[in-house]
Amino acid sequence: MALASTIHHGGDDGIVDDLDTVRGVARWLQQQSESLAAEGLAAEGLAVGGLVADEELRDAIIGVRRAVRALFARAVSPAPPSPADAHRLMPADEALAHLNAAAAREPVAPQLHWPAEGAPAARLLSAEADPHVRLVAALARDAVDFLSGPEREQLRACHAPRCVRYFLKSHGRQEWCKPSCGNRARVARHYERTRGTTAGP
Repeated sequence: MALASTIHHGGDDGIVDDLDTVRGVARWLQQQSESLAAEGLAAEGLAVGGLVADEELRDAIIGVRRAVRALFARAVSPAPPSPADAHRLMPADEALAHLNAAAAREPVAPQLHWPAEGAPAARLLSAEADPHVRLVAALARDAVDFLSGPEREQLRACHAPRCVRYFLKSHGRQEWCKPSCGNRARVARHYERTRGTTAGP
């Protein structure tokens, strides 16, 4: 979700891409380092915050994001996808192939970790030395886990005015990603109703 949300609305400036520069990628990795580590994307010594971003890494991460957003669009169908990239989505079969190929770039094996005091847990042991490959593969694997899991059923595209985010529906009547989007949508509906009423006579 965090990767897909690097495309968002930037107020009056239109659509913003947090990953449009190498510096933006480095900033995003730093911001996400704790959550990426918590999700296992920095397991076994991959220090996400310490990665040196470059153009090749930026291209690889954006490739995974394009695949993810295309598959998010497929997941929310028949509802419309996010308007941010609805006009230029990667075809679903190409997105599947891209995501699976990115995930497969890192050979990993599950390892059981069982401390003397505590519960056992599974970790992935990587045979890949390149931290860039490991990061991109981990992002792709995380997307595979999400899209093949139960949360996919709660995925929605927010269609409040100017919003381009995907979100997880947390209750039955939720239509927007956050309350401010709901407020904007209600104001827009009220404006349309009012305008229609005054234009009628």
